[in-house]
Amino acid sequence: MFELLGLALLLAALLTFNSLASLALAGLWRAGGKLTSGWTAASRARLLFSLRTLPALLAFLSVALLLIPSYLAYEPRHTSEGVSFKLALLALVSATGIAVSLYRGLATHRATTRLMADWLREGKPIQVADIEIEAYQIEHTFPLIAIVGFLRPRLFIASQVLKLLGPEEIAAAVAHENGHLTARDNLKRGLLQACRDALLIIPSGRGLDQAWSEASEEAADENAARQGNSVALDLASALVKIARNIPQGTRPTMPAGVFLLGDEETKGIKSRVRRLLALAAADQRAGSRYDAFKKLLVWIPPAMLLASLTLSATSPMLLSRVHLVLEQVVSALR
Repeated sequence: MFELLGLALLLAALLTFNSLASLALAGLWRAGGKLTSGWTAASRARLLFSLRTLPALLAFLSVALLLIPSYLAYEPRHTSEGVSFKLALLALVSATGIAVSLYRGLATHRATTRLMADWLREGKPIQVADIEIEAYQIEHTFPLIAIVGFLRPRLFIASQVLKLLGPEEIAAAVAHENGHLTARDNLKRGLLQACRDALLIIPSGRGLDQAWSEASEEAADENAARQGNSVALDLASALVKIARNIPQGTRPTMPAGVFLLGDEETKGIKSRVRRLLALAAADQRAGSRYDAFKKLLVWIPPAMLLASLTLSATSPMLLSRVHLVLEQVVSALR
């Protein structure tokens, strides 16, 4: 019973901490997200990624550094306490969310592996300037330019895109994809999906996911625009040409990758084109004096969380209080 009760408490705590923190941070973004409107898209994307993944990190660290040590230190090995129906239900929902997250992650990995194998087998290696990864020309009904893969990403360009776009537009599109590559957006997208799947009953993170997706596309656009005003205009032209040549009702199969048009519909493309035109008309600078502050704003919360929980885990008094709370929770859920 000692092990079963501990496992049920662990799973229930993971779900509870993750859910409450997700709701709180989603509400924080809803209330204060407009304050970041003057930030660069890259800074917003980093902040959104931190807000979206922080609840899962909080839940894991709290359980690993507080709940487990306190339970092992103060719970009698021959406890008479059982697992109530309410506690078992919470544990079951939590375990199901974790299982779904693992299953979808593995399914995405397998689908990506198969897709890349097919494209590599049928594709033709090509030389693309200003990008460090391997590039391939493929035959595809969708006019895509995409980076696929986590650990060893490759660039794939549909044949019709090479015919449709001029050299300057191709270069601008590659500059956009380089932005995704530098930011490791494929890996981040996979982590965000894992965080979303782990919370089956709390849809609060969907707004943050959508906001991150939009910010990451804008950040990649900014990466291209920093190379010159003409590059921003070329990228806008490339987006318009590709959007106009999308076959009716088709979407690319992208299990784990990012492609030039992103996850947005036509309205999103229009918004990006308008923003690129604005960037082309503005004086693009490499950064500002506030960039360091914005990076600190992103990394300080998880660093403080880790430090505080690590210090708390070394305090016998605090661990005993945590165990007292656990006792009260078990009693309340009977």
